[in-house]
Amino acid sequence: MTQFDPTQPSTTESGAPRQSDAHSLSVGNDGPLLLHDVALVEKLARFDRERVPERSPHAKGSGAFGEFEVLDDVSKYTKADFLQPGKKTRMLARFSTVAGELGSPDSWRDVRGFALKFYTEEGNFDMVGNNTPIFFVRDPMKFPDFIHSQKRTPDSGLRSANMQWDFWTNSPESAHQVSYLMGDRGLPKTWRHMNGYSSHTYMWVNEQGEKFWVQYHFHSDQGVENMTNEEASKLAGEDAEVHRRDLFDSIARGDFPSWTLSVQIMPYEEAKDYRFNPFDLTKTWSKKDYPLHRVGRFTLNENPTNHFAQIEQAAFSPSNTVPGTGLSPDKMLLGRVFSYPDAQRHRIGTNFNQLPVNAPVSPTNSYDKEGHMQYHHSGAAPVYAPNSYGRAHQSTEATVENGWEADGTMVRAAYSLHAEDDDFGQAHTLVREVYTQEQRDRLVETVTGSLIPEVEEPVLSRVFQYWKNIDAEVGQAIEDLYYEKTGKTKA
Repeated sequence: MTQFDPTQPSTTESGAPRQSDAHSLSVGNDGPLLLHDVALVEKLARFDRERVPERSPHAKGSGAFGEFEVLDDVSKYTKADFLQPGKKTRMLARFSTVAGELGSPDSWRDVRGFALKFYTEEGNFDMVGNNTPIFFVRDPMKFPDFIHSQKRTPDSGLRSANMQWDFWTNSPESAHQVSYLMGDRGLPKTWRHMNGYSSHTYMWVNEQGEKFWVQYHFHSDQGVENMTNEEASKLAGEDAEVHRRDLFDSIARGDFPSWTLSVQIMPYEEAKDYRFNPFDLTKTWSKKDYPLHRVGRFTLNENPTNHFAQIEQAAFSPSNTVPGTGLSPDKMLLGRVFSYPDAQRHRIGTNFNQLPVNAPVSPTNSYDKEGHMQYHHSGAAPVYAPNSYGRAHQSTEATVENGWEADGTMVRAAYSLHAEDDDFGQAHTLVREVYTQEQRDRLVETVTGSLIPEVEEPVLSRVFQYWKNIDAEVGQAIEDLYYEKTGKTKA
């Protein structure tokens, strides 16, 4: 690996000494510049290419390194090495906004990404979640449309509340997540003061081959704190990097934030007739049915030394599992298993897993080869399997330990309904039974404010009905406040 030595005179990228970092090669002091000024051409050409495409969602964010320590014994549920009692594992966390672009304010109302990479001795394990336990859609076919609705219109190039509400109200499964987003939790005070969730259902497998469905909860040890709309708007103008700055500064002064990991565990067979579809990303599992089991704690104690190399180039994907863990029939999860690493191949390059921030600490023996920017390679070893020259390969035929049974013929359809499945029930429970009256009042103000002045018919009437479907009283309050504030007459 090329050694960086800041005390040595500057060089070109090929290592030759540079004559100047300040002056281009010209014909006389005032003459034209010369194409064979290799140092200038290299510097400008490299500058033109130093930005990689930003992530489509989750573009704006930052993170830090730390350590995960297992505190309780969950070995009866999983054989994953990094989840065994007393185990400590180096890890990386990245927090982000979903809809915001690279230059957007940290304090916009938005869902926050909560992505974790654990550098385990059995390979990298990634957890790609949010600060909410649910999401807007349940099928990956709708994911690009959802993201498009949160970005910019094709004509003005502006973000559009009308476009957002048009998508949400035409997608009733979004009700639960929108109720979170428009509530107090849509504006976390800092990344340190928000929880994280896997949102998806995953699988654990123990040494005996028994399977369990699990959902991960990361509870902030700093407590959960949020901002008001007024505080967030003020910060957007005063310090667009407020969350990035807060995390970096807190770690720099030795105030290391931490989160406690707990899991809900569902026995494998119980998923078939649970009252909600346990693989539906718009639903949660009741903690009365499946209480939390504490696993451990991660602490962030190391800032990046180079944001681009260690955070912007960090590549997370739920496809990164390790023995003792696995996926589930969650359709959004299965879509992300493909989409996330594919996005990194486009954004960073074919060999993104060879970058130090993404490379596993465990040895690798992959038959993938070549591609842009290959650094690690297999030398002259056979590049195919099977082979007769000693390079190991796997050819075992067996049922995979972390798989599940298929349930029928191929269809394009919604999930099979369970006893209490519907789009608005859990959203109603959140708004009516979890939120206080003060929180509901703020929710009404927030939703109404998002409708003025842009949202138009027929979207406006659908918004009112959408919220009445969630909670009749809240929906009526939103409609009444809208007409009170706008002075318009109800149709």
